Amino acid sequence: MNQSLWSLSGQRALVTGGTKGIGEAIVRQFLDLGAAVFIIARDNDLLQQQLTDYRQQGHTVDGLAADVSQPGVAAQVIEALQTSWNTLDILVNNAGTNIRKPTAEYSPAEYDHVLNTNQRSAYELTQAAYPLLKASGNAKVIMVSSVSGLTHTSSGSLYGMSKAALLQLTRNLAVEWAADGIRVNAVAPWYIRTPLASPVLTNPEKLGGILKRTPMNRVGEPEEVASVVSFLSMPASGYVTGQTIAVDGGLLAWGY
Repeated sequence: MNQSLWSLSGQRALVTGGTKGIGEAIVRQFLDLGAAVFIIARDNDLLQQQLTDYRQQGHTVDGLAADVSQPGVAAQVIEALQTSWNTLDILVNNAGTNIRKPTAEYSPAEYDHVLNTNQRSAYELTQAAYPLLKASGNAKVIMVSSVSGLTHTSSGSLYGMSKAALLQLTRNLAVEWAADGIRVNAVAPWYIRTPLASPVLTNPEKLGGILKRTPMNRVGEPEEVASVVSFLSMPASGYVTGQTIAVDGGLLAWGY
């Protein structure tokens, strides 16, 4: 077997929301697979602590404390990245948030917060990174969406519409940027054991409802999403673009 197909050795990756949950799992797998990683996260103390730990383990890693939901931050991120790299091989748009409530109760500020964090940040960062991705000649963009972008869940309409937008952006960019050697794919997780999902998963009634609708009868682990993201970043998936892979324990496949 050609081991190089299943490696990220020499690859340079940018991961947003990379200090917690799915993002942290992606960073750890990328580093273990040989990639150099640039991490974006809002919590500077946690970011610096993790950067120190990774470097002590011998990994090549850097990062920037930034809130990618804010206007103009995408350009700042790419400017900071360019102090180290002149190309980018992998971009993972993972930063996300949610406010769970009925649609009629959302305020304009809440709308802006969820959409700017989940959708606008991914669009603006991917757009800003385009010259570096094109310079790679073999770049990969992975959107961390959700099954909520594919079907109704109890996560709220703002979360669902923002995650659905990422899936259409994935399809558009996969076609538009194919000639530039850029592959674009998405993952769509169901409930994963992360800090964002903790308020739901620690509620016995809600957890029971989730498990009842999940054929595998459990929630997922961050590493199980990270493994799919890693595959989509590897040469082994070189003919895969414009796709969404659900990491959902069988939720979407289960009809009546």
